[in-house]
Amino acid sequence: MPKKSPSAPLKKAILDTPSAINGTKLSIADRFAFGKSLRNKVSLDEQGNFILPKKRIGIIDVLKKQEKNRLQLNIPIRYQRMMESPFSFYRGGAAIMAQDLANQPTTNINVQLCGDMHVSNFGFFATAEHKLVFGINDFDETLPGSWEWDLKRLVASAVIACEVLGGSESTSEALVRKIVRSYREKLTEYASMSYVNLAYEFFGERVVRDNFSKSHLKLFDQFIKKTKGQCNLGVFEKFTDLIGSDRKFVENPPLIQRADVTLEGLPMRDALEAALNNYQKSLLPDKELLFKRYTLKDYVRKVAGIGSVGTICGVMYFEGASLEDPLFLQYKQAQISVLSPYIGSSIYKNQAHRVVAGQRLLQGAPDIFLGYVESASKYYYVRQLRDMKGGLTFGEGGCDLEAFGDYAKMFGWALALGHARSGDAAKIAGYLGQSHEVDYAFYRFAKAYAAQNLEDYDLFCKAVKSGKLQVT
Repeated sequence: MPKKSPSAPLKKAILDTPSAINGTKLSIADRFAFGKSLRNKVSLDEQGNFILPKKRIGIIDVLKKQEKNRLQLNIPIRYQRMMESPFSFYRGGAAIMAQDLANQPTTNINVQLCGDMHVSNFGFFATAEHKLVFGINDFDETLPGSWEWDLKRLVASAVIACEVLGGSESTSEALVRKIVRSYREKLTEYASMSYVNLAYEFFGERVVRDNFSKSHLKLFDQFIKKTKGQCNLGVFEKFTDLIGSDRKFVENPPLIQRADVTLEGLPMRDALEAALNNYQKSLLPDKELLFKRYTLKDYVRKVAGIGSVGTICGVMYFEGASLEDPLFLQYKQAQISVLSPYIGSSIYKNQAHRVVAGQRLLQGAPDIFLGYVESASKYYYVRQLRDMKGGLTFGEGGCDLEAFGDYAKMFGWALALGHARSGDAAKIAGYLGQSHEVDYAFYRFAKAYAAQNLEDYDLFCKAVKSGKLQVT
């Protein structure tokens, strides 16, 4: 069975050549046929099996190991957020699922994996031309690997989120079937598209609107209006205040607070200035010139997300020609991907370079200030803060079950586009075929993993209650 196991020799994680097999250039039809032939090694039905590793590392041990490379002060915040629901736990437990995915059958058709694919890892963002498009929006764990890893994590998240929202079993099955059907149908479409046209392919708010139910459009329009309002001037008004004659970030400890020195004891201002000089070299020449026109005014540390809590993150405030010309950049520490122990190390030593390269491959229209830097033997990627970025949430104040159903098709579509850009769409489409059999197989996997996640979540909550894991 073509799969990697934790004990197998690891190589550098690299992508397949989309138009070739064993170095021989093949037609689209030949690549479809090759993909279909892989069913003899991993049947479509086998994709529905969830095989628990015989020597599975305990979930508490996995989390404790991650603690060692994170800010100890913030670990309780991470666990507090993971306790909120089984879905929150799932979002924070990418490392837990990585070892489980390594034990499942795969076709070994490599794409650029998101690495932490779930239903809250989608949203709207601005292209370089400031047009709003829909796609994947978080790439901390990105690495080349077989396409199943992303799709299985995505469909399992759909079942878990549906259960948290109070959805029925039939509803969760319908959601997964929509995701998988959209994924395979779009891959078939992309397989016949020219590589240049595929690079230009995006879908924006108009396409999304055309695929939504009328009852949901009012809420969707409100969401889009809010997303378009996420700009530098909006951040300026919300997160800064006039202190004396200067604009400064408003602190909110321990989530947002000013730091005068780095962890190494160096003056924070000096360290940031040196890092920014190196960061700008990772930008395209025109963007480097643009960045040089801005002056650093203030900076704070910031706790971000669920999975990122404990890594070093912060935001910086710059000014251009005047107060009416602010720029806000966010930096986030990049560590080794949670997938690396199972599918190999990145070709990039600088882990932030790994994240940036993965985002450019999968997203296709990244932030104009997306870049990376190494500082004090740590790696950071940099991007704009809230520049027309609207991420999806589920539950109170976020998507309900009706909206969830509308977005499900978009999830499969966006993932297919990322995988087609970075891998061989024809091989995957040939393997998946046009049958609904594989849709149900992935639902069986998702349902089984949702049950495993609930079991893990219960163990996690018991560890918190016993004091083995500390929360705020």
